[in-house]
Amino acid sequence: MPTEYNYDLAVIGAGSAGFSAAITAAEQGATVALIGYDTIGGTCVNVGCVPSKTMIRAAETLHHSRAAHRFNGIECSASVNNWSSVMADKDQLVENLRNAKYIDVLASYDSVTYMEGKATLAEGGVMVDGKYIKAEKTIITTGSHATTPLIKGIESVPYLTSTTALELDHIPASMIVIGGGVIGCELGQMFSRMGTEITILCRSRLLPTGEPEVSEVLETALVAEGIKIQCGSIYKSISHDGEICLSYENNSARNELRAEQVLIATGRRANSDRLGADAVGVERLPNGGIKIDDRMRTSRPGVYAAGDVSGQDMFVYMAAYGAKVAAENALNGDSRKYDNTVMPEVVFTDPQVATVGLTEAEAKAAGHSVITSTISLEHVPRALAARNTRGLIKLVADAKTRVLLGAHILAPEGADSIQTAAIAIKTGMTVDDLGNMIFPYLTTVEGLKLAAQTFDKDVSKLSCCAG
Repeated sequence: MPTEYNYDLAVIGAGSAGFSAAITAAEQGATVALIGYDTIGGTCVNVGCVPSKTMIRAAETLHHSRAAHRFNGIECSASVNNWSSVMADKDQLVENLRNAKYIDVLASYDSVTYMEGKATLAEGGVMVDGKYIKAEKTIITTGSHATTPLIKGIESVPYLTSTTALELDHIPASMIVIGGGVIGCELGQMFSRMGTEITILCRSRLLPTGEPEVSEVLETALVAEGIKIQCGSIYKSISHDGEICLSYENNSARNELRAEQVLIATGRRANSDRLGADAVGVERLPNGGIKIDDRMRTSRPGVYAAGDVSGQDMFVYMAAYGAKVAAENALNGDSRKYDNTVMPEVVFTDPQVATVGLTEAEAKAAGHSVITSTISLEHVPRALAARNTRGLIKLVADAKTRVLLGAHILAPEGADSIQTAAIAIKTGMTVDDLGNMIFPYLTTVEGLKLAAQTFDKDVSKLSCCAG
C-alpha cells in the first residue's frame, strides 16, 4: 500500500475521546492523524449532553413557575410560546460549543492533522477513503449509537431516538417512551414539562442498575407530575396508522397504548461494525464493544480503544479520561491503568440522581459485610427551606471498617453534591470521618453529613448544625 501520510498516532473518531487522545499525544510531542466522520465533536456536544441538558433546563423553568405555589402567597405560571425559538436557542448553543471546544481547538496543535473520511483498520495504520495512513499506534474512539429493541413491527414505525427527539418541529401532544433508563427518564420528564402527555414503559424498574429506593422515590416524583409509568412491561408489537400503537403485557394483562410519537430509549451500542476490526484481529464483545484491558489495549498489539466504543462506562468524562490513558500508554509503554472504581454518575431528572461507588447489592456481591443508612430529604434543612423534600440520601459502608463504599443521592441539587462523596471514597474515609466534617448549613451536600450521622444517631433529634 502506498503511504500517503506517516504519523506517530492515528485516532479514529473526532468526538470527546478522540480529541482527548489527540491533545494528550500532541502535548507529548507526537504527530497525530485525527480522523473524523460526520459532524466533528461527536455525540456529547452535537446530539447528547449539551442539547439535552439545555432543553431539560428550559423545561425546569416551566416546572418551577407552576410549582411556585409551594410557597404560600406566591402564584405564577409559564408556557412555551415559541417552540422554534427554544430549538434555535439549543442549536445555537451546540454550534457555539462545537466551534469553541472542537473546531477552534485544532488550531492550537500544529502536530495534529485533522482529516475526514470513513476509516478502517489496516496493517501498520488505517485506511481513510482509500488512502493509507501509516501510524505507529492507533486509538479507536468511534463512539456509539442508539439501539432498537426487538419488537414486532418496529421496522415500519417512525420512532424517535434521543437524537431525533431533540429535532422535532413541534411539541408532541403525546409520547410513549420505551425504556426507563437515563435517557427515558430525562427526556420523558423534559417533554412532559413542555406539555406532552408521557407514558414510560420499562421491563423492570426505573434506573434498574441503581438502588431500588432511588427508583421508587423517583417514580413517585414523576407520577406526581402527571407522567404515567408502567414498570414490568413486556413489549408485544408496535404499529403506525397515523398514531403509534403499542401492544404490551403488564401483570399478565394485555394492553394497548396509542400516542402521537414513540421514543426508543433502550440503550446504545458501540460503533464498531465498519472498522474492519475482525479482519485485523481486534476482538469485540457481544454488545459490539471493542474488547480492551485495563491499559486500554485491544487484542491487536499497537491498537487501543476508548470511550463508548469499548461498550462500557458510556459517559463523556469517562471517554475523555480513558482516551487520555490510551494515548499515554500508546506513547509511553502501557504504564497507566484505567480506574473506574470511583466514577460519579448523574441522571438529570428533577430530582437529580447522583451516585458513586457501590450499591448495597454490589457491596455484598464483592464480599463486604454491609451497613447502610438512608435519610429522606425531610431531614435536610436545605430541602425544608426550599419547600422541596422530594428525594433521599443512602450511604453504603463496610460494617467492620466503616469505610464508605457508596453514596446515592436523589435530590433537586444532587448532582452538585456527589463529588464530595467521590472524594471521600477515593481517600478511604469512614462514615465517622464524613459525619465529623464541617459542612456549610442549608446546603444539599450537608445531607451527606446527616446521612453519615444516621448510622449511629437519630438526626431528627439534633438541633440545627448539631454534631
